[in-house]
Amino acid sequence: MPEPWENPEDEIKEMLDGLSKRFKGGLGIQRGVVVFAFIAVAGVLAVLTSMYTVEPEEKAVILRFGSYHATMGPGLHFKLPFGVDQMIKVPTERILQEEFGFRSSATKGTRTQYEDKAFDEESLMLTGDLNVADVEWIVQYKISEPQKYLFNTRDVRKNLRDVSLSVVRRVVGDRRVNEVLTTGRVEIAAEAHQLMQEVLDHYDMGVRIVALKLQDVNPPESVRSAFNEVNAAKQEQEKVINQAERQYNKVIPEARGKAEETISNAEGAAARVVNQAKGDAARFKVVLREYKKAPSITRTRLYLETLEDVYSKFPSMTIVDKGVKGLMPIFGDAGAVKGGR
Repeated sequence: MPEPWENPEDEIKEMLDGLSKRFKGGLGIQRGVVVFAFIAVAGVLAVLTSMYTVEPEEKAVILRFGSYHATMGPGLHFKLPFGVDQMIKVPTERILQEEFGFRSSATKGTRTQYEDKAFDEESLMLTGDLNVADVEWIVQYKISEPQKYLFNTRDVRKNLRDVSLSVVRRVVGDRRVNEVLTTGRVEIAAEAHQLMQEVLDHYDMGVRIVALKLQDVNPPESVRSAFNEVNAAKQEQEKVINQAERQYNKVIPEARGKAEETISNAEGAAARVVNQAKGDAARFKVVLREYKKAPSITRTRLYLETLEDVYSKFPSMTIVDKGVKGLMPIFGDAGAVKGGR
């Protein structure tokens, strides 16, 4: 926004000429009036040219006799009048944007409009596997140091665009076309952002990159249909592979679980049989040791234990000693068995 009274000398000269014409040929008192008016006008001009306001999103760079003097923040400030101090406002809090490979324009109350014109000189890039990709991107930046932005570089916007083109071409040239078009877009943007900021800092341009974002990344128009067909085939291939892996993950773990269960059951049964055999062998050794001490008693005990074990399986059977006389068969023929040793 232009500062009021930017040329105070011209304003003073015009006022003096007007007063001189008005009081030309007058008396000495008229000369006094002219002098007083001159002083009053000079005072007003001094006040008006020494005050300035900086908006919240701006900073003001003050030049004194054409050399950098200070940088002032938002608010009301004062400077030396009559052009001794000059002020340049810089929008330091505003996010500025540069577009590459396309151009857009928007008016208040309407949607963003994109130009149909192609910008192949910006967007067409050679990838690491000697293919061509059509890359569109934007760079958003802020002015971090106003005095460097104004005085260290003649054309900051042109230099920023040249740096961005060089950096993005370098990063894209280090990757394969499939990576540029699909999975590597985020990494490319992050690496280009970092490299671009390093270059701008090296040239001390007073600019900070806020974001570098890839927009549309496509193969060139002449081969786009063929590339889309290849890409569709690869997607179908990945789909089939994913389905096979899902089926594999469903069947194989289940089979492995059943196999482990069978092996575990077999191992348990084997351990049970072995332990039972070991127990039977240990019991037989104990019986053998006792048999050697008293063979007759041991045989009798084994005989009785065997009979007890066998007859215990027939709960309705009653055994009567055949030497008993006069015993009434109260149980009937079916319920008793006569016998004995």
